[in-house]
Amino acid sequence: MIVREVEWGHPDSVAMRKGQRLDLDQRYGSPDSEPGPHPTAADITMFFVAYADDGEPIGSGALRKLDDEHAEIKRMFVHPAHRGSGAGPAILARLEQFARDRQWKRLVLETGHRQPDAVRFYEREGYSGIPKFGYYVDSPNSLCFEKVL
Repeated sequence: MIVREVEWGHPDSVAMRKGQRLDLDQRYGSPDSEPGPHPTAADITMFFVAYADDGEPIGSGALRKLDDEHAEIKRMFVHPAHRGSGAGPAILARLEQFARDRQWKRLVLETGHRQPDAVRFYEREGYSGIPKFGYYVDSPNSLCFEKVL
């Protein structure tokens, strides 16, 4: 497996975001369960895609810079057929290294109450629950986490 930086509009980036959207639609029963504005090419600092050995895109993750000291993890997704393959930790490690290289102090994220697998993943990777922030403050479905780098 390899994790590469790709442009927001790259076909593999688009495919991973569509896959994530389908997964969330199934979990929440809504085509728009995300609080706040959706990420765009204009506000995403970095987008990574994980590829299987055969070149198939299997996962993704992005960072949205919030200020000079921290960023928000966005669009973390691993295709269901590849969960447990190590793609999630590999993507997260690249995101964290990207942040450390810029001397950012912490990463934050939001996930939902119908994503217990994501909660377990982030907790296993050293993320701790925090009060809801930003667009998520009034969202009854949101769970927020942080990791100090």
